[in-house]
Amino acid sequence: MDPNLMLIIISVLILFGVLLVIFGLARVKQADAISDRLNQFTERVMTLEELELQQPFHQRVLLPMGRSILATLGNYGPEQSAERLKTKLQQAGNPGGITPPMFVGLRVVLAILLFGIFAVVTFTTMDFLNAIICTGGGMLLGYLLPAMWLGREIAKRKHNIVKALPDALDLITISVEAGLAFDSAIQRVTDKWDDALSKEFARVLADMRLGRSRREALHDMATRTGVDDVRTFVAAIIQADQLGVPMSKILRIQSDQLRIRRRQRAEEAAQKAPIKMLFPMVFLIFPALFVVILGPAVPRIMEGLSGL
Repeated sequence: MDPNLMLIIISVLILFGVLLVIFGLARVKQADAISDRLNQFTERVMTLEELELQQPFHQRVLLPMGRSILATLGNYGPEQSAERLKTKLQQAGNPGGITPPMFVGLRVVLAILLFGIFAVVTFTTMDFLNAIICTGGGMLLGYLLPAMWLGREIAKRKHNIVKALPDALDLITISVEAGLAFDSAIQRVTDKWDDALSKEFARVLADMRLGRSRREALHDMATRTGVDDVRTFVAAIIQADQLGVPMSKILRIQSDQLRIRRRQRAEEAAQKAPIKMLFPMVFLIFPALFVVILGPAVPRIMEGLSGL
């Protein structure tokens, strides 16, 4: 065979192969582009690994690691009433999903941290006895800070529940008088508001769907909130349910009583206002007035006293 012809055939075959490779790569890229465009308009079921990788690094690694460390340290911390601490955390709304061992671990960590900081600062600037006292005070402060924060969170949540309860009870009363069942009236409250009280009502409904009785679900809500008005409301509902009293009548009475208590609390706060205003007036306002009124007379008084 002619060598030139053989070279031409080989060149054609090589060119044909290159064209096939280019065409195949173009088709693959086109298919990828089409699939990407389709994925923009359709929802693809993502795997658990993909869903986990979409979360930020601190949620995937740092937060679980910190929770594990706090829970481990909590097991070695001072023993406390776990049930009592659990109730307090529930009354605070379980901020950050903290468990009792994690809370105890947090107290231990802060105590050790402030102990180290105060030790470094005081032992380099004070004598030994004062440094020991300040370091012990810092460690005690670190141990008490989480408890103080928890108490503040409980007080704030109770205040929000007490503030929202009269309006929520008015809506429940109107709904029941309009013909809705008690559970449906509570559902109206959860649909209308998004606060601490509506979340507690939503949990009551969830407990009832899981098979718990209304009495148990409401009793647990009263325990979780720790509010006297909620306890009174729950006790009245349970009693009406047991005795067969019309629910609308009980709700109307409770609604009237809550409005009276709200007015009484407002009057009590108004009576406390003058006492609370006394200290700022004595220590802040009156000295400024004395300086403005008596200030010009001070030089003359000083001149008169110097001439004697």
